[in-house]
Amino acid sequence: MVDRLAAAGSDGAAGRRPAGAVPGPGIAPFEIAPHHCFACGTLNANGLRMLIHVEAGRAWSEGALDRRFEGWEGIAHGGILCTILDEVMAWALVGAENWGLTARLAVDFRRPVEVGRAFRADGWITRSRRRLVDTAGRIVDVETGTELATAEGIYVAASRQRRDELRARYGFRYTGLSAAAQPETPEMVAGAARSREPRGQDGS
Repeated sequence: MVDRLAAAGSDGAAGRRPAGAVPGPGIAPFEIAPHHCFACGTLNANGLRMLIHVEAGRAWSEGALDRRFEGWEGIAHGGILCTILDEVMAWALVGAENWGLTARLAVDFRRPVEVGRAFRADGWITRSRRRLVDTAGRIVDVETGTELATAEGIYVAASRQRRDELRARYGFRYTGLSAAAQPETPEMVAGAARSREPRGQDGS
């Protein structure tokens, strides 16, 4: 998969691409270490190498699939589209400081996704209930806005201990904050993001 935004800013230097995910509006700046995830890992030469843009309770990615991920000639394989939708919905949980694992994934394929044609995948949280988080997602054609696939998912949120273990394993941390100040809840994540926003001369 070729990320449109990363490719547009690339100068050919292999080390300059962000590692898997970047923070967006409503999220405190963070970093994550390079890893081997098939979907977003930059170390997996055979993977999708998606660049995920994480926002508060949602995530998205833009790109185009090459022929390695082809099913029928000229058309992206449906399993790959499921992977993409699962990935943006799972990262939506990270945008709410609520890491989790996929429990259920249902996908409707509405139109073929052409190989080499730019698309955008979005995932967002629709409901959180204790340790279960409901999500929705979709893939659209970037040029026409046509809806190509939609999805619904259910994720089992990790316990605080497990979440901290995953953070450590993948080198995830909010930058510019001490270990003691790392956000623990969605409200703290939003507060950390607001605290880093530029303010006017009157402090507003």
